[in-house]
Amino acid sequence: MINNNWLSTLGLATRARKTVTGEELVLKEVRSGKAKLVLLAGDASQNTAKKIQDKCKHYEIPIKVVVDRYELGRAIGKEARVVIAIVDKGFATKLLTMLD
Repeated sequence: MINNNWLSTLGLATRARKTVTGEELVLKEVRSGKAKLVLLAGDASQNTAKKIQDKCKHYEIPIKVVVDRYELGRAIGKEARVVIAIVDKGFATKLLTMLD
């Protein structure tokens, strides 16, 4: 993941109000089927990572483990963030292609 253009795209999605942050809010979006992609920080705790990964697998939502909480937060102009859900199909598709 040398190419960090996906961080700019994530910031754009946030400015367009197409992201949700926070463990409980992300889980709510996953359960409702509104989440199209979930980004999980590589330094998330084991409990949080397992909970998010299990929910995403059950509801068939793609999940990507990326950098750390500080980079995720910086990309969206906030403090450290452990998990972010993308609720727009277009942004999710673009981010998936950039992260693969």
